[in-house]
Amino acid sequence: MNQQIIRLLQQDGRMAFSEIAQQLDVSEGTIRNRVSGLRDNNMLRIVAMSDPVATEYTTDAMIGLNVAVGVTPRQVAERLEKNPRVVFILWVAGRYDLIIELVSDDGDALKEFLEHEIHASDDIAKADVMPGLKNFKNQFLLKQGVN
Repeated sequence: MNQQIIRLLQQDGRMAFSEIAQQLDVSEGTIRNRVSGLRDNNMLRIVAMSDPVATEYTTDAMIGLNVAVGVTPRQVAERLEKNPRVVFILWVAGRYDLIIELVSDDGDALKEFLEHEIHASDDIAKADVMPGLKNFKNQFLLKQGVN
């Protein structure tokens, strides 16, 4: 039942417990207790998220990063996560150490980010920049429900 509750809240984080209870054919108290338990155990956080596709951002890029020798991916990720233009950071195995997603207002902001945060940084050995051309799926699922 916890997974069903989570799926419903992923579609609409503001869904009333009474509506969730009705859809799952249980009492509202059951839902309230389950959600409380999930939150208390850090298994669920209900937060507001901005959808970069629907907002003012016009430039989107994925960047594959290789960290410099003697530097860990975690160290680079912790530095980059402070930048509001970075909306996604994933530590991966394979060709890259990290893959990040960057959104910006325009191409100049992307160039500025690359110049100051990537190319001028000693903790990054190589960056492979992949500018987005068209977004076919909105990962944030804010515009439409999940089927």
